Amino acid sequence: MTSTTEPTEPLSVEQLSETTLLRFATAGSVDDGKSTLVGRLLHDSKSVLVDQLEAVERASASRGQDAPDLALLTDGLRAEREQGITIDVAYRYFATPRRRFILADTPGHVQYTRNMVTGASTAELTVILVDARNGVVEQTRRHAAIAALLRVPHVVLAVNKMDLVDYRESVFAAIAEEFTAYATELGVPEVTAIPISALAGDNVVEPSAVMDWYGGPTVLEHLETVPVSHDLAHCHARLPVQYVIRPRTAEHPDYRGYAGQIAAGTFRVGDEVTVLPSGRTSKVSGIDVLGEPAEAAWTPQSVTLLLEDDIDVSRGDLIVPSKDAPETTQDLEATVCHVADAPLTVGHRVLIKHGTRTVKAIVKDIPARLTLDDLSLHPHPGQLVANDIGRVKIRTAEPLPADSYADSRRTGSFILIDPSDGTTLTAGMVGESFAAPEPVKDETDDGGWDF
Repeated sequence: MTSTTEPTEPLSVEQLSETTLLRFATAGSVDDGKSTLVGRLLHDSKSVLVDQLEAVERASASRGQDAPDLALLTDGLRAEREQGITIDVAYRYFATPRRRFILADTPGHVQYTRNMVTGASTAELTVILVDARNGVVEQTRRHAAIAALLRVPHVVLAVNKMDLVDYRESVFAAIAEEFTAYATELGVPEVTAIPISALAGDNVVEPSAVMDWYGGPTVLEHLETVPVSHDLAHCHARLPVQYVIRPRTAEHPDYRGYAGQIAAGTFRVGDEVTVLPSGRTSKVSGIDVLGEPAEAAWTPQSVTLLLEDDIDVSRGDLIVPSKDAPETTQDLEATVCHVADAPLTVGHRVLIKHGTRTVKAIVKDIPARLTLDDLSLHPHPGQLVANDIGRVKIRTAEPLPADSYADSRRTGSFILIDPSDGTTLTAGMVGESFAAPEPVKDETDDGGWDF
């Protein structure tokens, strides 16, 4: 890859394989500088191709700007460039010798809350930007609440545009204190506050020469060193079956393997396992990883498990350790974010996709809608519209082995799908959240349910 600055040796395949991967998302209000921060990260970490920078320079010049607008490195849609805002989630990949990154630059407008949920749903860290001139605003609190709902383990508060407040420590300290208190109330486990100027590059990749009162890490340094404390390899093991392998060849006449990507935990040869939802049990007799036998495999490896017993296992089943098997249920209560333009209503018939399994379901109740501005609850709204976050009760046609989202973000999440056209309606998180309302007495007569 050709660098925009001094050439450096590209990372080898071996070096990349030895580094860890961090998924992170940016969030913040409109014009807080999210795309500029991402552009600065890419540019100053030498992760921008020459032709990309030239395209940005041409676009910036056509708008009468003397210097390249680094926000254009992520704002790729024509409407985004014309309006100077972020509309869709922009994903970018880059790497340093210490770590690989997948970042999601999310929009700041209230009407794009669903996009922020999409970008942060798989993130291990969220960078929330605040304009130093404005401090913590309504949208800042909204994004902090979403990060808490999605159980993002690490949150970075980037107080941007410090150059516009004369780099005053008192401004930064007041904003950091207010945000940290609010995030702690929401249950955010860790907040790291960093004063930056994305436009000038202060404390983004290189330490600032004008904020000597700050002794903490730069944004990139923190991204490179933050621990992945929620290591999924130590969670309860879960393998959603994607495909059953039956070669039936002369070389492998009796081979029957169950292939999929391990969602959490570690499997070992000899483990006693249960197949859900059937509840049948067996032992792991072999593990194939990339076509080679292995004694153990862990998340997020794609593997094939072989079992001692010839039992019925098919796509959509979940293989789990017998001692750590989740309960199967047809009644789920969850926190959801509605992402479709059409509303989600009580009685809505949907498909629910959990892992590799898709079954019919019905929205039994919507106990509450959450107001993210002040975390108040509106009881029994009857429906959720686009960007709404609320609590729902769902009855499924078949039992599902769902974990609590607090225990596993992978096997505790699901999506609701419109059965008529396959449109994604809602993203859900099983179990309690900080927004969980008081238990609602259900006086509905269930006699009318047809499953």
